[in-house]
Order: sequence, then structure tokens, then C-alpha cells
Amino acid sequence: MLRLALPSKGELEEPTLAFLRSCGLTVDRPNVRQYTAEIPSLGNTAVLFQRAADIPTKVEEGSVDLGITGLDTVREALREDGPCQVLLEDLGFGECELVVAVPETWIDVTSMADLVELAEEMRSQGTELRIATKFFRLARQFLAQRGLYYFSLVASTGAMEAAPAMGFADVIIDLTSSGTTLRENGLKTLGDGALLRSQACLVGNLEGLRASPGALSTTKAMLEMMEARLRAGGYFSVTANIRGESAEAVAQRVMSRPQAAGMRGPTVAKVYSRFGQEEDWFAVTVMVHKEDFLQAVEHLRAMGGSSVTVSSPNYVFESESTAYRRLLEALEQAPSLAR
Repeated sequence: MLRLALPSKGELEEPTLAFLRSCGLTVDRPNVRQYTAEIPSLGNTAVLFQRAADIPTKVEEGSVDLGITGLDTVREALREDGPCQVLLEDLGFGECELVVAVPETWIDVTSMADLVELAEEMRSQGTELRIATKFFRLARQFLAQRGLYYFSLVASTGAMEAAPAMGFADVIIDLTSSGTTLRENGLKTLGDGALLRSQACLVGNLEGLRASPGALSTTKAMLEMMEARLRAGGYFSVTANIRGESAEAVAQRVMSRPQAAGMRGPTVAKVYSRFGQEEDWFAVTVMVHKEDFLQAVEHLRAMGGSSVTVSSPNYVFESESTAYRRLLEALEQAPSLAR
């Protein structure tokens, strides 16, 4: 049985359930107080609700096979040489950014280079730059990359934005989505102080999936549905009725504008008019990227198209799941995993 961990509370709980519903993977949880559930459309799946911050650890230790949580939490918690891998890095919700923020009153500190200079100056005066964060691993990696070596990290899990005002830290490294809370607490982000762009992701335990063919097969079905749903968000289907001498002639006219020609080209079908008109009418359908759909509409109308409709597909499946192929490649390339 595939074991899937989902956030039990907090900002990711409802968006995660809504995303799974949109993928046709509705979670059946009869009682909100229950910490177990199932996904009837998948079968062979046990859903376990956990704190979002604990999910990477649960996946790494093998208590569950898959988990959905924030990418920031995953990057902070998981070992690079461990058995886990991010299978889908962006599920389309939970967007935020991990940033370095300093007091707005530090008008001369606008970049990481300025902060490095300040830290060195403070050290020469016998003090140390204090940074409040809960992302110790990511903070150390980032600060070392930027040449900042003189600092101390202060653990903080509460309202971190208040740390400088309360006096137990000088700087913070924390998540922000809009920056409003930082500004309301007198903080500003550094221009080059972004550690990580984060969002909800799907992470899996390679050892557990390799050991269970049934769980791996269910994972494939889940990845197929998620990937097709996410891909569909980037496309529109545009349909119009157009007069023409033949289906081939209409198709050639449509393809004269590449942005409006669709992913592979137009689908052209004869319309059998109930009005008995002599002219040949054809229904033309193209699947186009969202940014190109207005051009497609204009092109079809310029060809004399009428009754133009635009709709969003629920799923767009390619010939294979890219995420599942990457998973199989990872299973093959991990020599430490026993077959």
C-alpha cells in the first residue's frame, strides 16, 4: 500500500486537498479530527495527516512513501545523499520566498555585500551579527556562498519579524509571500538576499518505492494525474467554424500563423450544416498556450471564423509522464539502494 503524508493544519492543508481534488484524487476523510484517510480513485493508498514541518522527516525515515509539503521545508530537512527525492517541485500553490531581511533604518545596507561588511565591522568591535531563523542549514549554506562568516544563528519559531525590534536578533532569514508583514514590522529584504523560491512539492522515498512494486505503480498513477493537471493550466482550447474549400485548405490557412496553429497543428472536421448551405464549413480546434490564445482567436476570426469558443482542458497528457521517467532513472542510478 502506498503511504502518503499530507499537511494536517496550517496554510498548506486546504490548498493541498483542493489541488488533489482538481487532479481527480479526492481525499475521503469522514471526520476532520481523523488523521487517516484514503483516496478512493487510487485505491491501495493510505493518507496520513502530519505537521507540514514533520513530513520530510517522515518520508526520509520511511514511515511514509510520499509527502506533500513546502519545498523550503524539504531543502532544510533532507540530506542530499539520503533516500529521498523531490518528484514534482512545483504543485502550483503555497508560493513564498526565503529571504534575508534587515531593519529599514539600516539605510546603508541594501545588499549581501553590505551585510558582509557590517558583520566584519561588528566583529572588529567585539560583537557579532545575530540572525534569527528556523532554517539553519539553508542559512549557513547561503551565507557561506556570499562570504558572510562572522555571525551567530538564533533559533526562532514564533513571530520572527519581531526579533530585531525585541532585541534578540539583528537580522532575520524567513519566508515571505508578499513582503507586507516584513514592512509592517520595519524590515526590508536585501536586493540579492533571496535564498530560495518555494512552493508546495511532492517528495518520495526511493527505497520504499523500490521495495514495493504496488506502491510504485500507484505513484505512477498519481504522478500522471498531477502532471497532466498542472500541464493543462498552461493551455486553452480554441474552436471556430470556418468556411473553406477543403479541410486541407483550411488547415494550411490556420498554420500560416505558428502561434495560432496549436501544439501539433489544428484539428479540422467537416460541419454538416442543418441550413443546407452550399458552402463547406469546417470546425477548427487548436490547443494553444495561454499567452497565445488571443492571437489564435484573432487569427481564426480574420479567416472568417464564427462561433469562436475558448475552454480550459482539465488534463493534458503527453506520451509519457516526465516525472515518472525521472523517478525510474533515479531508482536505476542509486547504487546504494538494494533491489
